[in-house]
Amino acid sequence: MNYHQHRAHAMDPSAYGQPGPPRYVMLSEVGNGTLQPPPGRRNLPRYYSSKASGGGGACSCGCAALFCCCLLSLLLALLLSLLFLFLAVDPKSPSYTVSHLNVGAFDVLPDLSLRTELHASVRAENPNARIAIAYGSGGSVAVAYRGARLCAGELPAFFQGHQNTTTIEVLLRGESALGSGVQQALMESRRSGRIPLEVYVKVPVVLRLAGAVDLRKMTVSVMCSLVVDSLAPNQKVGIKSAQYKFNVEF
Repeated sequence: MNYHQHRAHAMDPSAYGQPGPPRYVMLSEVGNGTLQPPPGRRNLPRYYSSKASGGGGACSCGCAALFCCCLLSLLLALLLSLLFLFLAVDPKSPSYTVSHLNVGAFDVLPDLSLRTELHASVRAENPNARIAIAYGSGGSVAVAYRGARLCAGELPAFFQGHQNTTTIEVLLRGESALGSGVQQALMESRRSGRIPLEVYVKVPVVLRLAGAVDLRKMTVSVMCSLVVDSLAPNQKVGIKSAQYKFNVEF
């Protein structure tokens, strides 16, 4: 018997007097109609690895964290850029005053309405060194007495450069039907030499940075409470006091 025959004989269980297990196993049927493996063979427990199921979640969490870090970095850079721009530009609020007021007409018509013509000089000052102001068309000026409008006019469109002061001449005209109470109060104010007037200025503007970048268009509103000494035609009007309130609408 050569080596291969001896090895085959040694690996054959029948050589030791014991039959070996069959190569193919048939499932046996029990009384309830179910199949079960033959005796001597048991079901081995199965174990499932959690690596495949958890790998996708870890990758998603990592991508979300990276996205949040990039977003926070971008926001921080934007805030720092805005802060640097604000400090470099050093914005200052422009100022507006009514410097002169002349009366062209202030007459009571036969129907008891009041015809008013005023010449107003509005002084606009831009103190900024790096911000210019472009005043658009559609600006208006109105004058009222105790809430009753007397006259109104339009502001011209113009461009105001850096650290510039511009005086705007505005012609105001109007006819208003005042009630008897308002007319009586106006006559008393004229006799006392203290006539309270409200001047309303509303103008659209655009700020221009460094002469190249235009910011968002906005509307500037100014309410001026004036007290003048006279409204007689062809006479110099003295301004006794003036108070200003500003508002910006984006």
